[in-house]
Amino acid sequence: MRGRESFVMALEALRVNRLRSALTMLGVIIGVLAVVVLVSVGTGAKDAVEKQISGLGTNIILVVPGQLTVGAAPTQSRLSLADVAYVRRVVGDPAKVTVSLQSGETVRVGRTEAFVTIIGTDQNLTNVFQRPLSKGRHLSETDVDTRRRVAVLGAEVAARMFGDVDPVGRQVSIAGARFRVVGVYATVGQTFGLSRDQEVHVPVTTAQRMLGVDRVNGLAVGASGPEEVEALQGRVVAALTERYPGEKFSAVTQTQLLGTIGSVLGMLTGVLAAIAGISLLVGGVGVSNIMLVSVRERTKEIGLRKALGARQRDVLAQFLIEAVLLTTIGGVIGIVLGVGGAVAIRSFTEVPASITWWSIALAFGVSAVVGVFFGVAPARRAGRLDPVVALRAE
Repeated sequence: MRGRESFVMALEALRVNRLRSALTMLGVIIGVLAVVVLVSVGTGAKDAVEKQISGLGTNIILVVPGQLTVGAAPTQSRLSLADVAYVRRVVGDPAKVTVSLQSGETVRVGRTEAFVTIIGTDQNLTNVFQRPLSKGRHLSETDVDTRRRVAVLGAEVAARMFGDVDPVGRQVSIAGARFRVVGVYATVGQTFGLSRDQEVHVPVTTAQRMLGVDRVNGLAVGASGPEEVEALQGRVVAALTERYPGEKFSAVTQTQLLGTIGSVLGMLTGVLAAIAGISLLVGGVGVSNIMLVSVRERTKEIGLRKALGARQRDVLAQFLIEAVLLTTIGGVIGIVLGVGGAVAIRSFTEVPASITWWSIALAFGVSAVVGVFFGVAPARRAGRLDPVVALRAE
């Protein structure tokens, strides 16, 4: 019996038992759909985070006290503005070093209020990070030196507090103190799941007085080019360690952040795909079970074919093709539904979903392999049947 005839007979067998074939394929369809959707969501999350980090700027070094690793608890900072000035001398270009002091505070305008992130920074912020304005100006060196109560609002804060009214020149209350708005940032979106449009920037000296502290949380250094990043990173850490013997400092580059977070999210995507793959195994067990039932039901048919000259490998090929057809057809349907589901998630929710060719190829390949793996036992059983015994079967 030739391969084409085996294929046609396998299709006819599936057509005759349409309902059973559809129910058998259901497990494979669900498994492939889950793999495509979950891998798309995981890949989309990874791409979104990488895009957010890249959007901060280029050649950036983030300097914080303690060991900065994923999942590590934050270390209480002892860095001060004097340390920032020291690092500026080490770097050699004071304009390439900016500072950060963060706190959550309530901003109020009239009866409208919101709890937002207040960031104390300086005039060098835009020399290190990409932070375009939509209105007004950035913080100036004079603002920092004289501890002025001025603020630059994030796009969401400005819209919530003032609506369609231009905020520049108007007053806002931050933690009970009145500040004059000098600028509004353009919309930039999220970084690490936190909206940067819900930030309010004030002079770092003003933030220190408002919070009653003399420390800063950390600082950021902008290298002139990618070739200077590594050397500058080592120089800054060495200088701070020499200044504070026995204490640890971390200087993390943008590339290192992308690598660390990318590996974590990549592992998460793999775990999601593995979990979804379990349903494919369950579907494969269902295929094997149904094929064994099919062999039992068609024992006389197998005996007649072998009596007419069909070889063992011909019968084996027919039943193996049936199993592979069940899983590949189910795989194709699952891929179509999975791609549609990923597109729907991306279009109608805020969950990022990025469809990748390898997830589709993986899902289809695994579904075909499942058909071969779980179809071998029933096919071998059918091929080994003795034609005399098969013809006598009830």
